[in-house]
Amino acid sequence: MKPEKLKIFPEEGEEIEVLFNPNKIRIDKSFQWRSTPKPQSDVSQPQPTHGDATTLAIDELFFDTYEDRSSVREKTDLLFQLTVVNGELHRPPIVTLQWGSWTFDDFQWVLQRLSQTFTLFLDDGTPVRATLACTFQQWISNQEEAQRQNRQSSDVPKTHIVKRGETLSSIAGKEFKDPTLWRSIAQANDIDNPRHLAPGRILAIPTLKSRRSIPK
Repeated sequence: MKPEKLKIFPEEGEEIEVLFNPNKIRIDKSFQWRSTPKPQSDVSQPQPTHGDATTLAIDELFFDTYEDRSSVREKTDLLFQLTVVNGELHRPPIVTLQWGSWTFDDFQWVLQRLSQTFTLFLDDGTPVRATLACTFQQWISNQEEAQRQNRQSSDVPKTHIVKRGETLSSIAGKEFKDPTLWRSIAQANDIDNPRHLAPGRILAIPTLKSRRSIPK
């Protein structure tokens, strides 16, 4: 069985598949606490303040095009573009990650930092081997943050990242507990052909109020 490759799905444009899977991935999460002195005590009392965004770091991502005699930058520039402001979005694109069945907790990410090291060149100076170091930072919309703080409310908009093998019916069953409401998701995302649902796509899940106006 052919090993699955790590894939990056930008919100716009084609998916990016790495040439060689990374050997390790580091995920960091922290929470900030403020120490409050206690009278007549040599121990301060930590008070919660806020959490920091999750980061995902890949220290070594290899790219090699020596056999093709083509520039490796044709591959690495796809990642570089994730750090460049998109003219239509007015910001760099948001991405999702997937490695086989691992969807990285369905988080959305932005590429916070990218370092490229070119280590092999053809006689004419064309780079054909590179090692990239990437740091992604979790991105969350204001709507999703509100939904997380009020998980019981069905009137708060949500998003859903499509996984391989999912259909609009299965997503509607998960989100609405009713697979027959798949048309409301299709309408909210301008989906004309529900059979063509690309993995990694970010779907807007309409609220209860907006769904009531959409017949089954």
